[in-house]
Amino acid sequence: MNKTLSMIGLCQKAGKISSGEFSVETAIKAGHAHLVIIADNASDNTKKKFTNMCNYRQIPYKIDFDKDELGHAIGKQFRATICVTDEQFATSIEKTWR
Repeated sequence: MNKTLSMIGLCQKAGKISSGEFSVETAIKAGHAHLVIIADNASDNTKKKFTNMCNYRQIPYKIDFDKDELGHAIGKQFRATICVTDEQFATSIEKTWR
């Protein structure tokens, strides 16, 4: 498994992940999101909505993986969007992409 997906799974176990469009949008608007991950096979409307939200609030985001990979990483069914609500975890995950 990819190191990034492993880190996402660890975040889920620590309770520092919000998943699903409604929960992620709520976390972003509440200021709890430190990193947003959008599935590359999410709809164009979903990608646009969340990239605009992240750009407006200056939250880093990444469009990567597919819905099944994101869902599997957090032990759930497919997910189009997830966000990390812990700053240290978010920083660690961002480093795995570099």
